[in-house]
Amino acid sequence: MDKKFIKNIDFAKVVNLAGLVDYQAGRVVSLTLVQNDALSLTLFAFGRGEGVSTHSAPGDALVYLLDGQAEITVGGQKVTAKTGETVVMPANVPHGLDAVENFKMLLVVVKQ
Repeated sequence: MDKKFIKNIDFAKVVNLAGLVDYQAGRVVSLTLVQNDALSLTLFAFGRGEGVSTHSAPGDALVYLLDGQAEITVGGQKVTAKTGETVVMPANVPHGLDAVENFKMLLVVVKQ
């Protein structure tokens, strides 16, 4: 059997990414699809009012909203993103997220 690099998702099937994580009140739910030295792909479901405090990461981070709405702060600038929109956060720049309402996202972090 060949080594698989992606986990927790069916191969050779149509999959709705937003359907792989469910909302839970007062919680952040995550499902890792890829985690290695160069790349991470993680699905998240944030309950309203939840968030990720300001931090920085060693790679560029791309957030793609699958559902809902989030307020994202990048280097002190706040933007609001909703379903179908993307925000990119550069490596080593402080950023954070807040759930304006329930939201789901795919987080892609690319490192050197």
